[in-house]
Amino acid sequence: MPPHVPHLPDQPILNVAHVFLRYDRHTALEDITFHLHSGERVAVVGPNGAGKSTLFKIVAGVLPPSEGEVTVYGSGPGGHVCIGYLPQRSQVDWRFPVTVADVVMMGRIAKLGLFRWPRKQDWDLVFSALETVGLANLAKRQIGELSGGQQQRMFIARALAQEAELMLMDEPLTGLDTPAQESLLALLEHLQQRGVTVMVATHDLEQARLHFDRILLLNRRLIAFGPPEQVLQADKLVRAYGGHLTLTEGHMITDSCCEGDEYVDS
Repeated sequence: MPPHVPHLPDQPILNVAHVFLRYDRHTALEDITFHLHSGERVAVVGPNGAGKSTLFKIVAGVLPPSEGEVTVYGSGPGGHVCIGYLPQRSQVDWRFPVTVADVVMMGRIAKLGLFRWPRKQDWDLVFSALETVGLANLAKRQIGELSGGQQQRMFIARALAQEAELMLMDEPLTGLDTPAQESLLALLEHLQQRGVTVMVATHDLEQARLHFDRILLLNRRLIAFGPPEQVLQADKLVRAYGGHLTLTEGHMITDSCCEGDEYVDS
């Protein structure tokens, strides 16, 4: 396990500079540059195949960029334990025989090291995280028995137990009913109050407009990044979505594209 990397206080929590990802003569991301401030809530939007999941995996240190640099508090993401990456639910084997508490404890492994047993304070953090997301009564439940919303809250609890300062959430609202979505959005507000920086990939532009400080509009290139009223403008959306755009009465804007994503799934 890499050593924990110190944070440089004068550096942004996340800085992405001129990042490219190329494979098999295909460019998945092209010259992506932006930075985030601590405590921000950012929606990452774009059509199917835009590069959302790919960007998250580069930021998390799962994929190396072909070109460019990603830094977290001034250094590369590989040695940081403050990054919580929440994958799409379709990437998880929900039949795996582990409990909710087991999964949340996995968030402590980065702090403990692979061959150290959890201590009482680690379990205290696990159950505190489960209390925060409303799953304490399901701690011993096998993960496949959870609803979709509960599964997402379990992953947030894992990131809380990890003491993550930057959470990358890949399509957490997809497939959830309205109450589950509202519960998750309320939890995101709670995370912001705790100073956690959150990036959420979503296909729902109206939710992005209503619930996030800034929106990153992506289609392999960064089309726009800023407050919702500056990003969700017709000309920028047409550049990003082309024919996959629906304008409804009252200028409500929705992405009519299918779910899912491109290389390394988004």
